Amino acid sequence: MSLKIIVLAKQVPDTRNVGKDAMKADGTVNRAALPAIFNPEDLNALEQALRLKDQFPGSTITLLTMGPPRAADIIREGLFRGADGGYLLTDRVFAGADTLATGYALHKAIKKIGDFDLILSGRQAIDGDTAQVGPQVAEKLNIPQITYAEEIQSIQSGKITVKRRLERGVEIVEGILPVLVTVTGSAPNCRPRHAKLIQKYKHAKTTPQPPEGGAVKSPLGDLGVLNEWSAGDVDADVQQCGLSGSPTKVKKIENVVFQAKESKTLDSSDPEIEALMVELITNHTIGG
Repeated sequence: MSLKIIVLAKQVPDTRNVGKDAMKADGTVNRAALPAIFNPEDLNALEQALRLKDQFPGSTITLLTMGPPRAADIIREGLFRGADGGYLLTDRVFAGADTLATGYALHKAIKKIGDFDLILSGRQAIDGDTAQVGPQVAEKLNIPQITYAEEIQSIQSGKITVKRRLERGVEIVEGILPVLVTVTGSAPNCRPRHAKLIQKYKHAKTTPQPPEGGAVKSPLGDLGVLNEWSAGDVDADVQQCGLSGSPTKVKKIENVVFQAKESKTLDSSDPEIEALMVELITNHTIGG
């Protein structure tokens, strides 16, 4: 058995370096002012895909991302780790998209990609923390979804078994293929780049959709093509894309610095420590 796997990935601003120029006047993120990285939980999702590829020879992994041209960097990062190719959705009409508009655009691209067995994505992106895009894509594709996955335990006979990591424990759930699975940060970290794959794909560039009836030769021949699609290429309604398709508006962003208003000094005696533990449990800082 072989699997056709799509991994949804996002290039995100490094939120550890948010400054006063992080937002534009229209309330959208000023991505040019922030370093760009591969969304961490999407890397966890990619690792789950790579493990399935190891387990089922002949399986393929396709990365799908939406963003400006530089977002192709994360497709290359996926190729360096073992993915087979990718698609970059890039068009000015996609700019400023919230989760609703993003989910719409991604589902249109997936429908154009065609046949798949499994879609994997990170639980959420660090520049939004909404955990909405994966479930929205599943709803628009009318397929089952499993969220908060920590491990894909097995796939057999058209069914998938997944361990979910929840706030108070774990669940083992079963679903049918095709299915969309969102992966948490508690899942295994993604494997490092492979030196031979870096040499193979380091010069890979995006290839625009060829005109009707025409053809565009990939700079890599048959190797891991990075396809570039616009809104028109995936037959997307521009009114449902970008700012025009986004009911969510961000009014402002600000840095919050936590400061202690009071403090206690304890000695190392058992009574002092026991009293502190009782206080923390009573006010529910720790425990149930």
